[in-house]
Amino acid sequence: MPRILLIDDDASLLDALSLAFEDAGHEVLTAADGQRGLDVVKKEKPDAVISDVNMPGLDGFALCRKLREGGNGVPLVLLTSRDDEIDEALGLELGADDYVAKPFSTRVLLARVAALLRREAMRAAHQTERAVAKGALELFPERLEVRYAGTPLTVTVTEFRLLEALASRAGFVLSRDRLLEIVRGDESVVAERIIDTYVRRLRRKIEAVDSKFDRIETVIGAGYRWKDA
Repeated sequence: MPRILLIDDDASLLDALSLAFEDAGHEVLTAADGQRGLDVVKKEKPDAVISDVNMPGLDGFALCRKLREGGNGVPLVLLTSRDDEIDEALGLELGADDYVAKPFSTRVLLARVAALLRREAMRAAHQTERAVAKGALELFPERLEVRYAGTPLTVTVTEFRLLEALASRAGFVLSRDRLLEIVRGDESVVAERIIDTYVRRLRRKIEAVDSKFDRIETVIGAGYRWKDA
């Protein structure tokens, strides 16, 4: 039974979401603010986290930053009442796997979380897979680990799947729509330009190891491709 951590300072919403996720067959953990949520993540190790952005003290963005900087790649969905592209981009830049604006359909949220959990289950089911290697890049699907030039990189589930999609299809141009289909695994409608944010984040992480990194190529009007050396 997947364990889901819900973090929100709105008690009524927390109760409603708890019932919905329990009815969907999940074990639910809750926290009323970001700091308590961070403590629960460290202690209970949930399978996925859903956190409000606008909370007193440690907000959702700060929670996301602390998790990712600490090397914790738990699937994370951010909730916000501000339906704004800047907020969305910021959340993704910090390492969130998904972003849902309030008011939202509980069914949509359940579907988003189910898609994230499916990705994790697929990774676990392929633990015998060999590492994918493309030049200095090494991908380890069974551990969700990435190394570049021998240096470990901290990535989220979404980032890993995007990098794997590009590297395993080296030379082929993948459209933003196709990449979204691969990395998200659901039919939710989101702006295809979110892929640009994911790619920018990946480039930045790899460039921290190799400042001359240029393997992820932007093909104007078409999408992205992984260039072989």
